[in-house]
Order: sequence, then C-alpha cells, then structure tokens
Amino acid sequence: MRIRREAIVILLTGLASFVSCTETIAGNNPATSPSQPDTAPDPLSITPNETMRSQLRTGQVKTVPLGEVIAVAARVEADGTRITRVGSPVMGRVTSLLVQEGQQVELGQSLALVSSTSLSEGQLAFLKALSQNQVASRAVERARILLKSEVIGSVEMQRREAELAEAESEREAARDQLLLLGMAPDAVDELERTRKINSISRIVASMGGTVLKRGVTLGQVVQPADSAFEIADLSSLWLSADVPAPEAGGVFIGESAEATIGALRGSRIFGKLSFVSATVNDETRTVRVHMPVDNKRGWYKPAMLAELRLSGRTEPRPCVPNTAVVREGDTEQLFIVVPPGSFTLRPVQLGDEYGSCRKLLGGLEPNETIVLDGAFHLNNERRRRALRGSGGE
Repeated sequence: MRIRREAIVILLTGLASFVSCTETIAGNNPATSPSQPDTAPDPLSITPNETMRSQLRTGQVKTVPLGEVIAVAARVEADGTRITRVGSPVMGRVTSLLVQEGQQVELGQSLALVSSTSLSEGQLAFLKALSQNQVASRAVERARILLKSEVIGSVEMQRREAELAEAESEREAARDQLLLLGMAPDAVDELERTRKINSISRIVASMGGTVLKRGVTLGQVVQPADSAFEIADLSSLWLSADVPAPEAGGVFIGESAEATIGALRGSRIFGKLSFVSATVNDETRTVRVHMPVDNKRGWYKPAMLAELRLSGRTEPRPCVPNTAVVREGDTEQLFIVVPPGSFTLRPVQLGDEYGSCRKLLGGLEPNETIVLDGAFHLNNERRRRALRGSGGE
C-alpha cells in the first residue's frame, strides 16, 4: 500500500512538470504571442498621410443623362452622288484600253477606243447629207440667176428653196447623230473638211476622278447600255452601316457619330449622319445610314472596314469620372473610402466611355463614397508600400 501511494505521488509530480513546460513553450511561440497581429495587412488597402489625403477628391457617383451607344460594323464607300458610269456611245469592238483601275482621269479624257461599223455608217450618212445640201444650194443660186433673166418662174424658185431647206435639215440631223455616237464637234468638222471616214469611237470620262472599275477588255464587243468604266470623286466618301431595326428608333439625320478604322491603327473619325433610310431592309431587318467623310488627303479608301458608334436613347445612368478608374491588367477598379481614413480597391463593372466619364454597370453599393480624382497617384503609393512590405504610413 505504501509503495502504491509513492507511485501516485511521482505520477502527479511528473504531470505537473509537463503542463508547466507546455505553457512555457506556448508563451514563447511567436505565432500565439499577444503582441503579434493575427492577420497580414490587406494589400488592396491604404491609409495615406495628410498631405496625400488633401490631394484627393472624394464623393459619390452621380447620375447623369447618357445615351445608349450603338456599335455596328461599317464600311468606307464612294459617295453615291459622286459616281458616274461611262459606256460606249456605239456598238463596237474594243481596240485599245487607255486607263487602268485606280488611275486618276480628267473630264473628257479618253478611256478606251472602239471600232464601230455603226459609226462608219453614221459618217457616211452625214457625208451624203452634206453633198445633197451642197447640190441644193447650187441649184438655188442658179435659180436666182434664171429668175432674174425671166427664164423660170417664181414657183420653180420656191421649189428649189424648199429642197435646200430640206437638205440643210438632213445635214444637221446627220451631224447630231454623229455627236450622239460619241464624236467630238471638232472631229465632225474635220470629217466635213476632209471627207475621210474614221470608224474609231472614243469612250471618254464624263467627270474627273478615280477609275474604280473597268468592265471591258481588249477585243470585247460592247453595247451602248454596257458600263465600261466606273469613275468616282474620292475627295469625299461615305461611311455606311446597317443598324439593326430594334436599335434604329433613336437614330436620325444630323446625329453625331464616331467611327474607328482598324486599317489605320484605330484612326477615329467624328461626323454627323447625312442619311438614314426611311425603310427597313426586309431581308436583313436593318436600317441603312451614311456618314460623310472628308478625304481630300486621300487617307481613306473604299472597302476599308470600320466600327461606327451612334448614340441611342438617352437615359439617366450612374457615371464614374475617368480619373477615378484604376486599371490593373484587365480589371477596372475604384478606391472606396473606408472610415475613418482608409481606402481600399474594389473591382467594378464599367461600360462605354462618354466624354470624361464611364458608365457604371455594377460593383458599387448605393451611397458609397469613392475617390473621384487622384486615384492614379493613390494607387502608385499603395503599390510602392506593397513592394516595401508595409501598409502603414
């Protein structure tokens, strides 16, 4: 019995020593020391000093009237009012091409030569009418002499004068026909002087500009109704787009528009709509719109692709100043004011840009205060402190 009591005393003494050692070790462990904070500082938060805080402008997001932006695919086109299609005035075979696509031409410049039998026939008819006119003119001169000598009467004189008037009319009609067949007035005068038939007709430019299309080839037989060349004045172009019908209700002539052309490194063009179709395309369910583009420097070319941005219906929407937005990679964030004097970054969803502000889509609670101006410098200070491993002043 005595031995059992001594064993219990030894066991209790050892247990007390173990508990004492455990408390000593726990008290010396830094992880459980009451002087060490339980968590690390938030790298997205910052408490600036008074100097930096005085440079910040804070406030709540304001609601302003914003128009819904409609972005549609667009295409640079030639101005439809500055295009002409040129054809051959006569039926014939193309014997020579004098210009190529993309070439600048002047008004009246020859574009191609056409060999035409109908032109030869027209010239022959003109020469016949010219000869008959000359014969009738000489007959009238002789009749006047004979009338003075009383060899013929006045009736005969009147008959010959009528024949001369008819011959003159036929000559003028034949001359007009040659002009309609594409002969220049000086060429007709040359034909009248030399009496030499020339079966070559010219296709000439009816306006100055750039040759957009060439619809004929050497040896091809062309008709007067065929379009041989398409010429356009490219000093002014159209930016054309098809706006979906559900979004076209707020689109009107004179509305401001903005376009971006990818081929010119995102070149931005500002203008106003000059045309909005009064009808909806039954197949595509879209409305055609045009915006004029000045191209005197020749920067823009037909068929370039673009994006046209239009303002739709205006509605009150929350708007965040651009100076409040902090971009970290692909994330857009705002500094939220956390009383009493701290700021923390929070990701938000932003929409299109309207002048100096962005439409707020989500991520912010009502009545929260944000940094409106100075967010860029505040974020630089936050990052600098994070690199130094300190979140305090």
